[in-house]
Amino acid sequence: MTILVTGATGTVGRRIVSELAGRGVPVRALTRNPGKAAFPDGVEVACGDLTEAATLAPALEGVTGLHLITFGGDDGAPLENGPELVELAAQAGVRRVSVLSGWDESTVEEALRAGMLRWTRLQCVEFMANAFDWADSIRREGVVRVFGNHPGAVVHEADIAAVAVAALVEEGHAGETYLLTGPETLTPEQRTRLIGAAIGRELRFEEQSEAEYRAAMRAAGVGDELIEFGVQLGANPPDAGSVVLPTVERVTGRPGRTFAQWAAEHAAAFRPL
Repeated sequence: MTILVTGATGTVGRRIVSELAGRGVPVRALTRNPGKAAFPDGVEVACGDLTEAATLAPALEGVTGLHLITFGGDDGAPLENGPELVELAAQAGVRRVSVLSGWDESTVEEALRAGMLRWTRLQCVEFMANAFDWADSIRREGVVRVFGNHPGAVVHEADIAAVAVAALVEEGHAGETYLLTGPETLTPEQRTRLIGAAIGRELRFEEQSEAEYRAAMRAAGVGDELIEFGVQLGANPPDAGSVVLPTVERVTGRPGRTFAQWAAEHAAAFRPL
């Protein structure tokens, strides 16, 4: 039973690869740049690009499980070739698929729904790993600046990976859509305090105005479309993002990891250089 993990160098994909390898499951990691990828011993590395479906054919040989993401390319645009990807997987003999989805379906989910593969959809609220965006200002100034101090049930990327692995190696998950959250709701200000506790440093939280946020994003070279998305998210976040669900514990058999745990694991990223 070999499982192919696409997006294998990403925040969640890397965790999926590691967990499968830790379980002794044969795993093949797909990346566009094999020479730059580092994975645990025993992990097979395959070269391929989701935006060019034909490049996946060799990587799918002998694969019975497949983890898919729904975006690709340098710009992270939604994949437009879902039917080709799903057809290749079916021809290769893939039996189980997990899909890390956004809030809107892509051609990947549409093709899976129309096909015969057994698949599980994973949707997530905000990743705890998004706090890495604050690392530079924390290291340099001891401050976090955020537009919108709303509570969110942020989820640990390792918990997302654990649910994906369960869907790939266990029975009973086909046809399910799992919305994944952390075990508590926290505002950015509260998360800032927890990072401060993890690194032993008092941090300052500053809530940005919309104008300050727009100016900071433009200065960072962010495009208008993403800025508008960020404004909407900061001003009116979706209600689902602040509701704690028991999905992680129900699927994995253990409680979801807390943000305090995440901050302790990644404390080095926030300490002054």
